[in-house]
Amino acid sequence: MVRLSLLLRTLDVAKTKRSKVRKNRFIDSLRIHVKAGAGGMGLPKFGGMGGKGGDVYIEAKENIELKYIKDKWPNKRFKAGIGQNSRVYRILGEPGEDLTIPAPVGLTVISEHGRVLADLNKDGDRVLVAAGGVGGGPQNQFSGQKGQTQSLTLDLKLIADVGLVGFPNAGKSTLLKALSRASPKIANYPFTTITPNLGVMMYNDLRQISVADLPGLIEGAHRNYGMGHKFLKHLVRTRLLMFVVDIGGFRLKPQSPFRSALETIFLLNQELELYKEDLTVKPALLAITKMDTKDAEKKFQKLKEEINYYKEYPEELPDELKSRHFVGFDDVIPICATKAVNIVHLQQRIREIIDFHVEIKTSQKDGQCTEIAIPKNEQESIQLF
Repeated sequence: MVRLSLLLRTLDVAKTKRSKVRKNRFIDSLRIHVKAGAGGMGLPKFGGMGGKGGDVYIEAKENIELKYIKDKWPNKRFKAGIGQNSRVYRILGEPGEDLTIPAPVGLTVISEHGRVLADLNKDGDRVLVAAGGVGGGPQNQFSGQKGQTQSLTLDLKLIADVGLVGFPNAGKSTLLKALSRASPKIANYPFTTITPNLGVMMYNDLRQISVADLPGLIEGAHRNYGMGHKFLKHLVRTRLLMFVVDIGGFRLKPQSPFRSALETIFLLNQELELYKEDLTVKPALLAITKMDTKDAEKKFQKLKEEINYYKEYPEELPDELKSRHFVGFDDVIPICATKAVNIVHLQQRIREIIDFHVEIKTSQKDGQCTEIAIPKNEQESIQLF
């Protein structure tokens, strides 16, 4: 009897923990239904006009999450106010009340047919998603018209300056904690990060650069394996990709093939290319982690040699590692996040590289052809292809 009671209590605790996880789960996609208000009826005898139905808008707001929308409107149905009928004492009916749905910055609004209606990338951006019906009048036999109605998908892509790219357990969460003030969950097993974590690097001159630690990729992520598209889509709006690679290599589980640091780099490149080719032309930085492990320095020197060799002879790459386009790293930096080795240097290089590429884009936009020199680095730089 005591054992049964203990078992039931354990099951209750587990159920409570699961419900808390579900409740606090990060949401980056939400399907909703919107309906604009119908127009009011006109008054034929006096030529009265019915009020126009209310419109439905979606507006980007700072510090709003999709979870807020789901919690506040659990049925995910939104309806604007209806226009008032024309009356003897009010010939022009009052218009229906508009409805504005607050949404996160970085939201893409997609119609039920898959058409992108708007990208809401900054605070205050708004889009009309359902227009209210016209009020009744002479042009429509004084009958108020129905408002527009449609189902929408709200798809969130995080906006961060830097996106960390790597296989599970590469040390991304540890690195995020070292670089910024974030406190991600850290453990020595794959898939510790199952929701995005955001951190902010603060510099002495008060400059801020945001960093996103996203769930680890696995081979086949472009086909939606693992976190798949749920992860990869968040890289689209980042300004700099930072590959985070364990110098000791990677193995997802005992029966999975072991991947060296070199293979990891090329496989990550492959996953990005197969998902969205544009990702391979983004500014990028390579951080080699866990440099405090045995023979790490020797492995690092070998890795640089191998990268330079395959840069010169890409046809020598095994077929499973080949890509049409390769990321060009502006720098490669060996680090140990747990001991803060090279972390300050990495922070500075992130800033320099972001500013360098912003300067290039500005020059191209202005039609200038002046040559801009990338800031000198204390470490030897590696350019991949």
